[in-house]
Amino acid sequence: MYFDYSATTPVSDEVLDTFVKVSKRYIGNPNSLHKLGVESKHFLDMATKQIADLLKVKTSEIIYTSGASESNNTVVKGICFQYQNRGKHIITTRLEHSSILEPLNYLKTLGFEVEYVPLLSDGTVDLTALKTMMRDDTILVTIASVSSELGVLQPISEIGKIVKEYPKCFFHVDMTQHIGKVPFSLENVDLMSMSAHKIYGIKGIGILYKRDEIDLLPLIHGGKSTTKYRSGTPPLPLCASLAKALRLSLEKQTEQYRKVQSLQQQLLSSLQTIEAVTINSTEKSIPHIVNISIKGIKPETLLHALEAHEIYVSTKSACATEVKSDAVLAVTNDEERAMSSIPISLSYKKTEEEVHTLVQVLKEEIERLKW
Repeated sequence: MYFDYSATTPVSDEVLDTFVKVSKRYIGNPNSLHKLGVESKHFLDMATKQIADLLKVKTSEIIYTSGASESNNTVVKGICFQYQNRGKHIITTRLEHSSILEPLNYLKTLGFEVEYVPLLSDGTVDLTALKTMMRDDTILVTIASVSSELGVLQPISEIGKIVKEYPKCFFHVDMTQHIGKVPFSLENVDLMSMSAHKIYGIKGIGILYKRDEIDLLPLIHGGKSTTKYRSGTPPLPLCASLAKALRLSLEKQTEQYRKVQSLQQQLLSSLQTIEAVTINSTEKSIPHIVNISIKGIKPETLLHALEAHEIYVSTKSACATEVKSDAVLAVTNDEERAMSSIPISLSYKKTEEEVHTLVQVLKEEIERLKW
């Protein structure tokens, strides 16, 4: 029983079928001038148009990457290096993925100033504090629309309006945990990152949306590709499979949301009967992620105890390097909860029976591990 969907999702049969068919049918490099290359380029353009239409953006604003981590790194480094003459002030939150926080730590060593906007008790950005933090030399505000650990949904539209008052600053949103789960809008958003493998697509392909009028220094130089901002042979089968995954996730979003919401309510109700469990997710968390802490038990200990029953959960973000959850600490201000947090991520593929089994085994293992 898999409950780690925020880390990655299993690829859907339909998406995999698209990948296989395109791999066999279109063998030419889309940048080659011969007939096979032209055919591949035409199909790639069709896939890109479908993605752009689904996101309601221009095809020229789509940059293919290997995933959200590359997209995030490209934005943070590319924008800051390109526009450092405007200033070196950056604003973010403590809820961000490591592919945002680590590049920012790197930029600090180069003289950039990074500030973390305070959060309200529900985990959302304190908009009043953000307004006071914005400066003429602020060049980037980067905030994930949904936290990968707590599932907190941020007021992206309101944040975008604040940033828009500063024309020298850009607003980047990591929507990796957002798209395909709950409705989204790119209005007032300058740049956006996402990954296919979070929406039942194939690992190794992602998107960076960048408004046309924005320039940035590429992370990868050398060789023609779909844009000048990311070199490398266009991975046509992956691009086509991403278009399929995105279309399917948006077409079925409402139906799948209702299913997950029902499972979340069942899970929360059951967890509240376990005395040792504290729920860290807030009323602003989407139903797909339920973060809990269990007093006196290390997360990795419980993870392996559940694993023995073939139940799979995570300990904070799959890409994190430390045990303590800075995200949980930022929202709860509780060191003990931050050291013992476990995110349980749900999917429309789960059943009520599986959620019931998860809770029952969790109860048993907590009792056993306490002694």
